[in-house]
Amino acid sequence: MKNMIICRCEGVCLSEILKAMDDGANSVPGLKKRVRVGMGYCQGRVCQPILRDIIESKMGNQAPPLQHAQAPVRPVLLSDIIKK
Repeated sequence: MKNMIICRCEGVCLSEILKAMDDGANSVPGLKKRVRVGMGYCQGRVCQPILRDIIESKMGNQAPPLQHAQAPVRPVLLSDIIKK
C-alpha cells in the first residue's frame, strides 16, 4: 500500500509523502518542495485532491485549500519571438 503511486507525473509514492509529513511538511507547498508531488506535466490536477485527503487524514484538521494549476513552461528561443 505504501508503494502506491500518488503523483504519476513525478513518480511519487505514498511512502515518500508520509515520510515528508513525518519530517515536518504539513501543506501542499511544503510537500511539493520536499518530494515534487504535483510538479509534473499536469501541475497537480490529478494528484492534488488525493494529496489533500492524505494531509487531512494524517493531520486530523481541515483540508488545506488546493493550489491553482499552472500551465507547463518551456524555453522559447528569442528568434522565435522576434520576427525580422
